[in-house]
Amino acid sequence: MAYTVTENKGWFQRISESFAGVLTGIILICAATYLLWWNEERTFKTAGAIGEAELVTRDVEDISRIDPDLNGKVIHAMGLADTKDKVRDTLFGVETTAINLKRKAEYYQYEEESHSETRKKLGGGEETITTYTYNANWVDSPIDSNNFHDPSFRGRNIILAKIDDETFRAKNVTFGAYKLPDFLADEIGGALPVVLKDVDKASVASLMNAPQGYKASEMIHVQGSTVYLGANPGNPTIGDLRITFTETPPANVSIIAQVTGNTFEPFTASNGYKFSRLEDGNHSSAAMFEDARKENNIIAWVLRAVGAVLVMLGLGLVFKPLSVIADVIPILGTIIGAGAGVVAFLVGLSWSLVVIAAAWIRFRPLIAGGLIAAALLLLYVSYMKGRKAAQA
Repeated sequence: MAYTVTENKGWFQRISESFAGVLTGIILICAATYLLWWNEERTFKTAGAIGEAELVTRDVEDISRIDPDLNGKVIHAMGLADTKDKVRDTLFGVETTAINLKRKAEYYQYEEESHSETRKKLGGGEETITTYTYNANWVDSPIDSNNFHDPSFRGRNIILAKIDDETFRAKNVTFGAYKLPDFLADEIGGALPVVLKDVDKASVASLMNAPQGYKASEMIHVQGSTVYLGANPGNPTIGDLRITFTETPPANVSIIAQVTGNTFEPFTASNGYKFSRLEDGNHSSAAMFEDARKENNIIAWVLRAVGAVLVMLGLGLVFKPLSVIADVIPILGTIIGAGAGVVAFLVGLSWSLVVIAAAWIRFRPLIAGGLIAAALLLLYVSYMKGRKAAQA
């Protein structure tokens, strides 16, 4: 089912909104500039912390006993992350022996999606036709339908209960003779579905808003690793929930961390940045440090791209009034808008490169100096070639 809304804006209204957007654009450019600068600092200092940790890391073969000589030292070790603790979700009465037990809730809700088409009018006005469609899907959190555009869908999203996602952790996770802290235990992968035998239906029913004619306890269905709240699991209706349980069993892991007594803490580098790492399976320290460097570089490039795009979007908002003013003649506004988009892209990219280069001068002066020298050399060579061509 589709619901259509048509919105008309006059030229003066569009001009007013575009000038208001200039401030937003400036704020966006400033925020993106800070992000780009901070990212280079983060990348540089993280790389420094990784390198510093690598220099002082010791490979430890035997972790079956606590070695006082290792206290305060950064070690690399491989072994079994194990626990004998039972972890329990008291609400559902689900219990298992695992490093952690996770509860994930999903809700069957209507989602509002929109598609807009905009047409410019002679004189600078604009007509926007927006089509809203509604489909029921499983989502991670309840959706407030009171703000839906189609009045017939407002208030139709209900929920049988509000169940939060939660992680229940074992208090004692061992790594040989040592205790694995939560910040490392949380990095262990390999989660598996929990096969549910039964749940505490009375506890769950006490949280439910069962529709008239239904008993809450009769709307609780256990299927494999999922607890389904609803009348018919095979035919979900708005408001139904499905809660899935997974557990992280004991596993062989490799860690790099600083020993403190009978447990571990992150290594703090001289620049203040912290470093620790856990990977599933058996991995050498060299491989783990290489993985850490790769991750640091990937994050750096992702944030560089995000920062550059944000700068371009900000510049697009700053230049927006030009195309709106020219929209008195729609074709002229379109041409100017396209040109402004190209300029925003080029200027945004240039500005991002300048910020990154400035950050490199601050944090990596030797590399930045080499790049600048290479750039100047290329410019000089280009100039000399051009001069010789002119003389010829």
